[in-house]
Amino acid sequence: MTEPGEQLPEEVLALIFRHLPLRDRATASRVCRAWAAAATCSAVWHDTIISYDCEREGTLLPYLSACLDHVHNLRLEFEPSREPSRRAATELLTALAGRTPGLRSLLLNCHGEKPLFDAGRDILDAVHAICRASCALRHLDLRRLPFTLDDALVLQASRGCPELRSLFLNNCTLVGSVSPDSVLELLKACPRLRALGLHLASLSGTALQVLAAPDRAPFAHLALRCACPEDARAPPLPEEAWAAVRRRHPRLVVELELEPALPDESVTRVLQPAVPVAALRLSLSGDTVGPVRFAARHYASTLRALEVRAAASAELDAALELLAVRCTDLREVHCFCVVRPSVLHAFRAHCPRLRSYTLKLTREPHPWLPTLVA
Repeated sequence: MTEPGEQLPEEVLALIFRHLPLRDRATASRVCRAWAAAATCSAVWHDTIISYDCEREGTLLPYLSACLDHVHNLRLEFEPSREPSRRAATELLTALAGRTPGLRSLLLNCHGEKPLFDAGRDILDAVHAICRASCALRHLDLRRLPFTLDDALVLQASRGCPELRSLFLNNCTLVGSVSPDSVLELLKACPRLRALGLHLASLSGTALQVLAAPDRAPFAHLALRCACPEDARAPPLPEEAWAAVRRRHPRLVVELELEPALPDESVTRVLQPAVPVAALRLSLSGDTVGPVRFAARHYASTLRALEVRAAASAELDAALELLAVRCTDLREVHCFCVVRPSVLHAFRAHCPRLRSYTLKLTREPHPWLPTLVA
């Protein structure tokens, strides 16, 4: 690299370096001045994935500190039960809050088990700091954060991130602590929001009315998770409010996830004909046949993906065959129990746009992998 004619252009080096793990980028930056300039340029860091599962946690932050201003879209992976991984993630988020007002997108992906009786205050405080400092933040995805999210976080995002386009709070926790009033405040403060993920109890009829307002920006994606006791007790949302939202946003896609904690009577309140359900995930401890039949009757024009976790039965097989006949635009179907051959035949025959399916005719060792349709 000493002769000018032998040096690769900086843009070529940057293209190579952006695919390297962080510690290899750090090593490359110490080779020579040309490599250092390329390894720290904005093109390398604009879209960044940092995994504290595989990187050496303690050695990265000094190198990263010179590049934080260039990070716009960050996917951060860590393991909350491992103290070094967690500490490194917290330090990085805190540093980003102090150094990078230009952060546009943040996705947190946690691996492993959450420690018992752990509220995640350190991580959540760092997310609060991001929301306070990153006024240009447009996308915040906390679906894989295993800690209870509350009103304070939603209100901080409302005040600090007026440019938000997507916010996903529908994470896997046993308690839902985001109130409908906070969501309403969020919708009013972030008029360009077009994608939202919530626990069902956090959504209200008033919020649907705000989304249906004539001057509301196009709203494209609503993900609802029904798993907490609060979700089971939530009153049904008005059919007319859903119908108004659907008229205002004809391309709206709704994802609906029903977990075992939801009793049968709550399932009947959640599944409403006017909801444009595109993805339905059923993992119920009670009746599953009824919801599958309901989807076949009412979501034929909207349903694109179905996931079922239930015990095998002739009734479930019959319901799946009915759904295959009626929901012909399905792209994916995944059933995590053994089905009879006629179920597989029904989906292959009636769903020409099917891209992948998990329909096992015999028991197999887990994990069950989907079959891709050529």
